[in-house]
Amino acid sequence: MKTVIVFESMFGNTERLAREMGDGLAAERGQVVLADVRHVRAEDFAGCDLLVLGAPTHAFSLSRPNTRADAVRQGAPESRAAVGLRDWLTSIDDVFGAGSARPVVAVFDTRVEKVQHWPGSAARKTARMLRGHGFEVIDHPTSFYVEDVRGPLVAGERERARDWARRLMTTVRTGPERKTA
Repeated sequence: MKTVIVFESMFGNTERLAREMGDGLAAERGQVVLADVRHVRAEDFAGCDLLVLGAPTHAFSLSRPNTRADAVRQGAPESRAAVGLRDWLTSIDDVFGAGSARPVVAVFDTRVEKVQHWPGSAARKTARMLRGHGFEVIDHPTSFYVEDVRGPLVAGERERARDWARRLMTTVRTGPERKTA
């Protein structure tokens, strides 16, 4: 089974989780492609069974150019602000052409722990956008937590990310009986 994990990460926390997920999937003998949204290539998706997308929550949703610029003002590397997952998703039909087989998708985000119960999340917005493009989103949009905007990850989140990814693989392998979110 091939999984492609595409992530946006301003301070490195979402990337760390994506790497943990990749390690968890690889431990289950899955083929994993890990791709920063700034550098993802169409050929990365050849034979993809599961697509996992992750991004930080900015202003209760996916980042925009102004929220990424704000992250840069807070110390994020300027190079990470070039493109976000929201931008990339607008061209997803170019990657997966009309009528082509599309992988199932799971989505996650990172957000500050102290606002975990506030409305809105990058993962929920990502799931809505993907459904609008005809993708099946499996599992519920999942949030992982950081202590502050810059991080670090809350204790236990790396392990939770690995476990979540392994559960996704099991869900995909069960096929048609799987539940969608």
